[in-house]
Amino acid sequence: MSEHDERPTRQRATLTDISSRAWEHPADRGALVALRQLKGFDFVLRKLSGLINERAFRLQFLGSAIRVDERQFPTVHRLYTEAGTTLDVRQLPELYVTNSPIWNAVTIGMDKPFIVVNSALLQGLDEEEIRFILGHELGHAQSGHALYQSLLFWLMRLTGAVNWMPIGALGIRAIIAALHEWSRKAELSGDRAGLLAVQDPAVALRVQMKLASGGQLAELDTTAFLAQGTEYESAGDLRDSVLKLLLLEAQTHPLAVIRAHELRRWVDEGDYTAIVSGTYPKRQHDSSASMSQEAKNAAKSYTDAFNRSQDPLAKLLREMGDGLGGVRDWVSSRFPPRN
Repeated sequence: MSEHDERPTRQRATLTDISSRAWEHPADRGALVALRQLKGFDFVLRKLSGLINERAFRLQFLGSAIRVDERQFPTVHRLYTEAGTTLDVRQLPELYVTNSPIWNAVTIGMDKPFIVVNSALLQGLDEEEIRFILGHELGHAQSGHALYQSLLFWLMRLTGAVNWMPIGALGIRAIIAALHEWSRKAELSGDRAGLLAVQDPAVALRVQMKLASGGQLAELDTTAFLAQGTEYESAGDLRDSVLKLLLLEAQTHPLAVIRAHELRRWVDEGDYTAIVSGTYPKRQHDSSASMSQEAKNAAKSYTDAFNRSQDPLAKLLREMGDGLGGVRDWVSSRFPPRN
């Protein structure tokens, strides 16, 4: 881990019995609630995913990486157990550190997920930032994201086999595009879980800045970094709007400045503070979660995002909608419906 000044120990609220629904982005949560209530879906997915050998993955890391425990990477183990306690994770997944220069961590597996952290993160992040990363991955594990990410992986392999069938390939690509959109929202959910684990928005922001820069925090400015997110959302013309859509089409993760922007918005809107204060859904109520209500929440999140967006294309569509609404009102006033 990188050298940093000692920081005083912070008191964190333990989020007893917290449901993963507390940190899941509305679009992510709506999809997950629907899939969880689709009886037999996870069983079928596990059968279809026979191409993904979970046992082989685990053996690979068992043989080539370091399994974290009290004796190996003890500091990481302490941070991991503390993050698990804060999020009230009853059974921690196995945690591995693997030698890699790429700044990344991943949650793997379906029946028994495990977490892998690349060594570059440990070298570039301080303890609290590592706590955020571990909380992010625990959020994925608790939400069951690994199972549905496996579906995306399997379909991406399948699409190569049916590329010679234009209609079939288009159908699968449409599903893959939808799963990519879900995956990006699942990463926002993971960021929220990471923030709840560390309970310090400044730490969460530092992580995004380091991920974007390769760790050059001393050369960065928080205000300027956040301003990049605002500029990305609003700058340019319609050509930039289309380019942004194309850039995101095959991305499983949101862009770094957008992740920081979205996490800051979640804090500013008060949801984070409410959860830390003890107001959050409990896991014992997960089975009774309303699929229709979560679908409405997901739709509302997209509507709200569209309404507040300063993207040129979104602004044009809103103006067109206002214009069409005015025409509709004019027609209605002159040609009222007959009873």
